[in-house]
Amino acid sequence: KISLCIPMYNENSIIADTAKTLHEYMSKTFTDYEIIFSNDGSKDGCDKTVEELNLPHVRVVGYPVNQGKGCAVRTALLAAEGDIVMFTDADLAYGTDVIKQVYDTFGANPDADMVIGSRNLNKDGYEGYTFIRKLASKVYIKILCFVGGFKLSDSQCGCKAFTKQTVLEIFPRCEVNGFAFDFEAILWATKLGKTIVETPVKIINHRESKVNVFKDTFKMLKDLSRMKKRIKKIEIDMPNHSVAVGTVIKYLTDAETGVISDMSEIEAVGH
Repeated sequence: KISLCIPMYNENSIIADTAKTLHEYMSKTFTDYEIIFSNDGSKDGCDKTVEELNLPHVRVVGYPVNQGKGCAVRTALLAAEGDIVMFTDADLAYGTDVIKQVYDTFGANPDADMVIGSRNLNKDGYEGYTFIRKLASKVYIKILCFVGGFKLSDSQCGCKAFTKQTVLEIFPRCEVNGFAFDFEAILWATKLGKTIVETPVKIINHRESKVNVFKDTFKMLKDLSRMKKRIKKIEIDMPNHSVAVGTVIKYLTDAETGVISDMSEIEAVGH
């Protein structure tokens, strides 16, 4: 079973179309699935909009006061019942085919605990971005990964998935409610010795990002530094892992067929 989680905050202008699109795609692609919309204290009634559609295998979770995207994602992931639990954004920036791609990546990698989409593994991953936005995004990611101490090509991609067991091990430990929640999850995955697989994605639907790269980078770096120190101090019992180091497996796609090819690189994550 796969659970697809969609965080939403004041998304009433698009959420009905998103819910219908996902329902149609998921019902044609999977026999056992659920779609969870997580309401981050929205004021525009987007939660009611989804509920009133009364779509099968679709439900809404959430809370009345805005907490941040990290809290919305965490709430949905912990409520999920699937063996594979994935989240992506309400605007479906990476399209719908990426859902099956991520699901199949777990099937091709039985040891994978976490799958992360990467715009940097395909030459057209940033297709449609202006040069300045593309450059800013790439620099932003490299700086954050350098400070974080892990070797990911795109830590901030809004398309990530986990096994159910990994969700239960990581997210009850998470505390960050804002945009830095991705890093907290990756830091915990590293500490717990999880295997992370990166899979190529590309932007399909463009809209203005809610993250201000220049303004938010400094806040993110501060949050990341604080998270690293906090998580490093926590001692955990890891009977199945002699060394608390995760692994990143990067995959490339064939330029013409789009089919994922053989493993191109394996790197240790963390220090």
